[in-house]
Amino acid sequence: MLKPTDHFHGSDLEKIEAIYHIKKEDITSFSANVNPLGISPLLRQELANNIDAITTYPDREYNSLRGAISEYIDIPMKDIAVGNGSTELISLFMKLIKPKKALILGPTYSEYERELSLCGSSVLYHRLKESEDFKLNLAALEQQLNHNIDLLVICNPNNPTSQAIKTDTMRDILDLCKQYGIYVLVDETYVEFAPNYEEITAVNFTGYYSNLIILRGISKFFAAPGLRLGYAICGNEDLLKELNQLKNPWTINSLAAIAGEIMFRDEDYIKKSRDYINRERDYVISVVSQFTHAKYYEPMGNFILIKLLDQVTTSSQLFDTCMKEGLMIRDCSSFPFLDNSYIRFCFMSHEKNEELLHILKQELQ
Repeated sequence: MLKPTDHFHGSDLEKIEAIYHIKKEDITSFSANVNPLGISPLLRQELANNIDAITTYPDREYNSLRGAISEYIDIPMKDIAVGNGSTELISLFMKLIKPKKALILGPTYSEYERELSLCGSSVLYHRLKESEDFKLNLAALEQQLNHNIDLLVICNPNNPTSQAIKTDTMRDILDLCKQYGIYVLVDETYVEFAPNYEEITAVNFTGYYSNLIILRGISKFFAAPGLRLGYAICGNEDLLKELNQLKNPWTINSLAAIAGEIMFRDEDYIKKSRDYINRERDYVISVVSQFTHAKYYEPMGNFILIKLLDQVTTSSQLFDTCMKEGLMIRDCSSFPFLDNSYIRFCFMSHEKNEELLHILKQELQ
């Protein structure tokens, strides 16, 4: 039985292997939130043909890669910076902004607080309420925004709640923050999975708000966490210039840069991925909506948050039950403001989704 204090990230398969004596190759991770279609077929086909690229240094400016990203998101290349995963970019922006006091919308990804703490920032949370289905209450947020806040951090769609802030509300947030001189860091790691992408992404605001920074990566939607490639979109020319001066050169290796160029141009893969997630999201909702002892929150990402209602089953017990079948869900009790009555799982192959839902139905029906 898993200890209540133990929590696992979707990448902790070696730890799971040791505890449950299940080969990591036999574990289906519903915790990692990675596109179940795997990497781009075009990437698989073409990357090997570019192996000789490792014999030379990458272009210091990564112009080809940034050009491919520019085409993909329809934003000028000058407004794009690349880094060794979005984690590096989070760290760099924190060092540049040097926020004395930051506000994070939570519950959310723990890396924001960690990076802020490393740069000496005081961290506050704006608590998203379960009674409001973890959706943002703009009036409540406005009460916490003032001249003492230097940075607002938003994950959109949010992990682990899978809720999203739409563009009209995001514009209101940006206007409010601009009045107080607050930078806004928006992590759009999961936005490409959203069923209404154009209503959620804030990339088009970067040309109008100098206080806006958007982060994205290839780990989740493009199923390539091992390549460590992230990018930022920001219309603040001075801030991007400082960023590029601060970061080390060639933090992205040649093959990762080429892989990015290939993936961002694989339109067939991008469409198939979105269509697949939309279908599986609808299927999962149709099943979990019938559970008597569980409540789900309408997902905008490629994963869903569920609250256990029977006051008997805990998240760690359910994790253990699923894990014994080789299915790894996320026990969410380690997230701020969540307890041992919350689990999260992403959408995998239809067959694996059926397998997991069958177990959950037995426990929660």
